Amino acid sequence: MAIYIAREATKLWRKVTAETTVELQLLFEKWRLLLAGIVFQYIHGLAARGVHYLHRPGPLLQDLGFMALPELGQDKGYLSETVFTSIFITFVLWSFNPFIYHSKRFYTVLLWRRVLAFLVASQFLRIVTFYSTQLPGPNYHCREGSKLATLPPPNNALEVLLINFPRGVLFGCGDLIFSSHMIFTLVFVRTYHKYGSRRLIKLFAWLMAIIQSLLIIASRKHYSVDVVVAWYTVNLVVFFIDKNLPEMPDRTSGLSLLPVSTKDKDDRTKEEPHKPEKDSKMKDELHKLLNGNTVDSTDWRGQMNGKHGEDMNHTLSDATPNGA
Repeated sequence: MAIYIAREATKLWRKVTAETTVELQLLFEKWRLLLAGIVFQYIHGLAARGVHYLHRPGPLLQDLGFMALPELGQDKGYLSETVFTSIFITFVLWSFNPFIYHSKRFYTVLLWRRVLAFLVASQFLRIVTFYSTQLPGPNYHCREGSKLATLPPPNNALEVLLINFPRGVLFGCGDLIFSSHMIFTLVFVRTYHKYGSRRLIKLFAWLMAIIQSLLIIASRKHYSVDVVVAWYTVNLVVFFIDKNLPEMPDRTSGLSLLPVSTKDKDDRTKEEPHKPEKDSKMKDELHKLLNGNTVDSTDWRGQMNGKHGEDMNHTLSDATPNGA
């Protein structure tokens, strides 16, 4: 048992280290775009904090979703946040599965590059929308009589820039159309739908997105229009951007290896005739490992034994006189 665990741990460590080497190379090439996407997450939070200063509480607007769905109440408002947190954490963990699993479909760095592109485009449209018209917030802390419904003018710029995280994010008002939770949920679900491998999980993910939508409305955190607009806006944004971005290499067949620049390809072409055969074999083995096509040692020995047997039979047949 101990030998088996040690052997499997060694295999896992080889997968992690090999994948880390490749992902770091991609990160060094794409870090600017990834950093821009991460910085925009702060800009989005800053914009949501800013619109809170403009928010004015008022009577709730007439909403079909409020009529159809019973109000959960403040004590059950955590339900929608729990579902959202589970979706968020599950997707993040799944995005790193190439580091562990033998079968690989994508590169983690390239996947998050696309995800951040979807998020930034959707969040930009959201900022433009909720600054265009401020609606009276339906959430409990945004209603008339709540001390959190309005914010006093800031004393200095630092007060705005710090966005009072995380309280300012959890108890914001005014950033309604359209739902930020649904942006993340739909982007994650659509991404898994395209790059995931389990059909049952794909169906379950869409079901969770629908449940999340209903819980947001039932918790009175958004009007129904905020959720409805998110559904068609995010899907259209993802469809358009995904269609115009270059497709990620497919690693399932093992034929698509690490993407390299044109300069690297030229350099490798010039150096190839001077490289030892051993280095070429090691590179092939590394590529097979990265793309989930490693050959187990027992299979390798079986192949070699089979080949050796064929060679021996061929040799004996050549040595046997005709007509014997």
